[in-house]
Amino acid sequence: MSGRDLFCQPRRIRRGAALTLVFASVLMAGAATGSFPEADRPGRKTPADPGRPTAPVNTHEDVAQAAQEAMAAGTSPMEAAERAVSRSGDRWGAVYSQGEYEEFEEALDGQYTGVGLWARRERDGRIEVARVRSGSPAAAAGIREGDRLRSVDGRKVDGRPVTDVVSLLRGDATDAAAGTAVRLGLERGTRAWQLTVRRALLSTDSVTVRTLDGGITVVRISAFTKGSGDAVRTAVRQAPAGAGIILDLRGNSGGLVTEAVTTASAFLDGGLVATYDVEGDQRALHAEPGGDTTRPLVALVDGGTMSAAELLTGALQDRGRAVVVGSRTFGKGSVQMPSRLPDGSVAELTVGHYRTPSGRGVDGRGITPDLEVERQVLERAETVLSGLGQ
Repeated sequence: MSGRDLFCQPRRIRRGAALTLVFASVLMAGAATGSFPEADRPGRKTPADPGRPTAPVNTHEDVAQAAQEAMAAGTSPMEAAERAVSRSGDRWGAVYSQGEYEEFEEALDGQYTGVGLWARRERDGRIEVARVRSGSPAAAAGIREGDRLRSVDGRKVDGRPVTDVVSLLRGDATDAAAGTAVRLGLERGTRAWQLTVRRALLSTDSVTVRTLDGGITVVRISAFTKGSGDAVRTAVRQAPAGAGIILDLRGNSGGLVTEAVTTASAFLDGGLVATYDVEGDQRALHAEPGGDTTRPLVALVDGGTMSAAELLTGALQDRGRAVVVGSRTFGKGSVQMPSRLPDGSVAELTVGHYRTPSGRGVDGRGITPDLEVERQVLERAETVLSGLGQ
């Protein structure tokens, strides 16, 4: 994976968490309007302390109590909460520092703090600039695609995983904010130089649109960040009349559930998108009326398609609106809810699960495509569209 998707990674990378996911949705108990403002994240597991009780921990109250007892004893509330969540056996349970949680919220707003360059690791271990964002600090400093990145703040980056390099660029170790400086060592041909740039708050561009020969519109959603649903609806309205659409959800690990529902509304004329439960309370999500229900539609998925992206896929598949092409999705259909701990950190525990319109459970199962394809997925999607009237 290149740095393209890693700008949305949490600061927990520096703690050695085995993270391959960017976002996963939380179907929170929202307002009566069905608003779901938060997103859940892949859980960070901490080995249980053998000197502590091993009774199951199942509620936010249990975790909060553990944190309060630790604070009273002068020890770390966050570490105590992590031990409690680990003992709970909750696969998706996790504890985040206040800074980590704020970064997730920032990312879900479609923003990240960085310098605006994408990094890739070559086979010999060299780190090269894969892309430079227009208008970013990196672009203003004259950094170009293909430049070799030698060091970040004096630390050599050759041989490092791309995740580590991105973490250094973002200043994860110090929770660096926009405006903080980072010194880069670069090389271009025979020229080697160093420069200092300042990090900035940049947008993630989670929705990209392109047109293939024949007028087919490919809408790729990398994550459901704020505004991504409206961006999809705009792309559908602007697509050539009668042309088919390929909705590329490969590698989309979720995000804001409201944005997934808005995306569903672009292709459905109202109706059920998903049902879910929160501590036994049954609820439902519905699409808005007026979506385009006639265009041929193919949804592309893979093992990295999860959570809110699976919710959307299940709705389009169950309601016969899209042909799903690719490989089985991840299988993350659980509901997490956050709670604030005494030190400002945040604990999230699983409180329920969601189902597709036909009642299928997704958690641990995933969604099986209508057409399972491992290679040349986009080409197969074009073929399917031709059979749908494209």
